[in-house]
Amino acid sequence: MFKPKFTITNNINKSLLEIERARGFLDAANLKGEWIKGMQSEALIVESHYSTHIEGTQLSLSQAQKILSGRSVKGIRRDDRQELINYKAAMDFVSKYLGIRSEITEDLIKRIHSIVVKDVRGGTLEPGKYRKVQNYIVNSLTKEVIYTPPPYPKVPKLMEDFVGWLNTESNISPVLIAGISQFQFVDIHPFLDGNGRSARVLCTLVLYQNGYDFKRLFSLSEYYDKNRNMYYDAIQSVREENDDLTGWLEYFTEGLRRQLIEVKKKGEMSIKRDIISSKAEKLNLNHRQQEILNYFFDVNSASVEEIRQKFDFVRRTVQRDLSILVGLGLIEMVSKSKTDPTKYYKLL
Repeated sequence: MFKPKFTITNNINKSLLEIERARGFLDAANLKGEWIKGMQSEALIVESHYSTHIEGTQLSLSQAQKILSGRSVKGIRRDDRQELINYKAAMDFVSKYLGIRSEITEDLIKRIHSIVVKDVRGGTLEPGKYRKVQNYIVNSLTKEVIYTPPPYPKVPKLMEDFVGWLNTESNISPVLIAGISQFQFVDIHPFLDGNGRSARVLCTLVLYQNGYDFKRLFSLSEYYDKNRNMYYDAIQSVREENDDLTGWLEYFTEGLRRQLIEVKKKGEMSIKRDIISSKAEKLNLNHRQQEILNYFFDVNSASVEEIRQKFDFVRRTVQRDLSILVGLGLIEMVSKSKTDPTKYYKLL
């Protein structure tokens, strides 16, 4: 039986605590369904883009958004487009398991892989079938071989042990189980290709099944891809530390923590926007004042000059409108710093 080795450090504990706080906020917050739906769609596009980008696709986020919204994009590689569509389909597939504590079987994992590599590279990747050859893990940035997975005859037994562990009752945090499952899958590398993507989808499935879906508003792959060397180093640290997963789990939980802090901030801003917008509706603001107020939902703070340039308003008019919004209790005037005399305004 697979038995992961790790230590729950102060860093891991801190991250887990903040993850639980964010989870509690999302469960309790009165967030509008329309806002959640829009944010879910955005998070799914971001996750699909960055997870496939890690593996070498050359699409931009803008191109990914167009493709996944059904628009055509010229001048791109067919496989890049297909891998993106496949990844979204795999994420949609595992979303059916939200809160459902059914067993994660080898057949289910093979199904995920089949979706991930469907119609890619001329159908040569043997969807849903364990590899029958030796493969290698290559850093997509440097093209350097960074890991040689176990010989293919060992794959069936390794996967059997791994899946057995996944379905064993445990007092380990589901967040850590998800992180461990992602690493172990990548370490076994059971398929010819698509292992990294399948591992990230499996990690998501584990979170979903255990009530840690966070309303599907997060993307771990964005965190991984924005500093790919750290991602590879965190995975490699396990192999360098005699299969001790501690370093990887510190990295994994820190990434999820950062993502959820951002999600929490956006949720809080959405609630704040609803409250202020509701209050503003009753105050009969003119069109110009409403534009200025809406601008503050997109920026942390703004000066008179920044607002004047943004809307091409007369400076004195901007000053008067800001004074009115302050008086109505919608915004406040603040100093950016002790050394900067410029006055800035922000939402209350």
